[in-house]
Amino acid sequence: MLATVAAGFALYAGAPPRELWWLAPLAFAVFAGVVRGRRARAGFGYGLLFGFAFLLPLLGWLQDFLGADFGPWPWAGVAGVEALFLGLAGAGMARGSRLPGGPVWMAAVLVTSEVLRSIVPFGGFPWGRLAFTQDTGLLLPLAALGGSALVSFAVALIGGGLAELVHRRHERRRWVAPLAAVLVPILGGVVMLPFIGTDANAGTARVALIQGNAPNVGLGLLYEDDVLRANHIKGAQQLVADVQAGRVPQPDFVVLPEQVGSWGPSRTDPNLSAIAEQLGVPLVVGGLGTDADGKPRNQIVQWDPATGAGDRYVKQHLVPFAETIPMRSVARLVSPFVDRFPRDMVPGDQPGVLKVGDIKVGVGICYDVAYDDVFTGATQQGATVLALPTNNAWYGHSEMSYQQLAMARLRAVEHGRAVLVASTSGVSAVVQPDGTVSQQTQQFTAQNLIAEVPLRSTQTAATTLGSAPTWAAVVLAMGSLLFSWWRPRRSAEG
Repeated sequence: MLATVAAGFALYAGAPPRELWWLAPLAFAVFAGVVRGRRARAGFGYGLLFGFAFLLPLLGWLQDFLGADFGPWPWAGVAGVEALFLGLAGAGMARGSRLPGGPVWMAAVLVTSEVLRSIVPFGGFPWGRLAFTQDTGLLLPLAALGGSALVSFAVALIGGGLAELVHRRHERRRWVAPLAAVLVPILGGVVMLPFIGTDANAGTARVALIQGNAPNVGLGLLYEDDVLRANHIKGAQQLVADVQAGRVPQPDFVVLPEQVGSWGPSRTDPNLSAIAEQLGVPLVVGGLGTDADGKPRNQIVQWDPATGAGDRYVKQHLVPFAETIPMRSVARLVSPFVDRFPRDMVPGDQPGVLKVGDIKVGVGICYDVAYDDVFTGATQQGATVLALPTNNAWYGHSEMSYQQLAMARLRAVEHGRAVLVASTSGVSAVVQPDGTVSQQTQQFTAQNLIAEVPLRSTQTAATTLGSAPTWAAVVLAMGSLLFSWWRPRRSAEG
């Protein structure tokens, strides 16, 4: 039990903002070694411990967000619910470990548990996937081959292989298979490294990111919409002044964060129109809008200098108990958003590809980046650069913004695209197609970024394959579980 808890905490210690990617496979190796050969019931218990030890500190930003008003219960509750899925993974890994090629089945089961918790409950919560610990290091290039699923699989396969090597340490003739499980993912990452494209094969774009800052008041931000908007209008106006004075070059387009605007069905905004007109370039701006049906939507709008509001993207993955609120009468005990938003937001169902001048910009909003489908769909439909407007001011000086930036770095490699992260209060960043961060802001500062980024039209294998690697892992996991059930029954009948 102590080893399991230590392994869970070690997995957290290797997560962003720390660049200790190699800790994740080592931590998973300890967990895999503990559950190896045990009953499924024991595997579940150890998995629950492992998950809670990992997720409780990883999600500490929930306490920064809600703790002052609601105590530790939302934080502990979310960590506990998500740890259940690692409990299920532990149970499946225990069964799969008894089969030949155990590390492979264990890795497939782990990926399947991540898929499951990305779907349920209430739309899922993918935070804390193994892939998101690998924003640096030798395994990151694998994202271009099989997306986040392959990266998670690689981390778990190495861990399972290491555990098997320890178990067979006195049986050198049986080292080949577990040693391959350790070395193949690492060699795969090394081999893939030269194939990570960074060339501007569709041209370049000069972009501006506006971080206008926000008050660090936690839940008090619910009532600071006017301040948030004013700060970002001021930041955009400063960009106008700098361009007109020749202090910075004119951008091709400007990205403003999530929740800057607030629009009715007509979607008019004199300030945004004036800024776009003065710059002579389009804006990509996030805001809350109410359509003619009276329902609110979290959206990103392309703002043209001549015609104003144009195409938009509506956020596909809404945050449960904030943007969409199940069980409202109970949710009121743990969420202030029940009273702030009397109606649930409406999710979008289309990938976000906005025509911004002559450039196709793929967009997602904040929480969207944790899901595989948003940027995959946008890139498949021709986006040559990706943008992520977000509002992280709720979470104070926590690790949340850096965890989200790590996801953006993985998505950059996965799709071979530069990613533009525009945050209200930081961390805003320019991420290159190889996952490197070329510019980055500090938290709770007002700062504009200007950068030249490559536009790319080449699709990676991960983009082309889409969800296929994920479902391949699920099929492997289900097959291993069925075989582990059938095998002893067949032996008994024989």
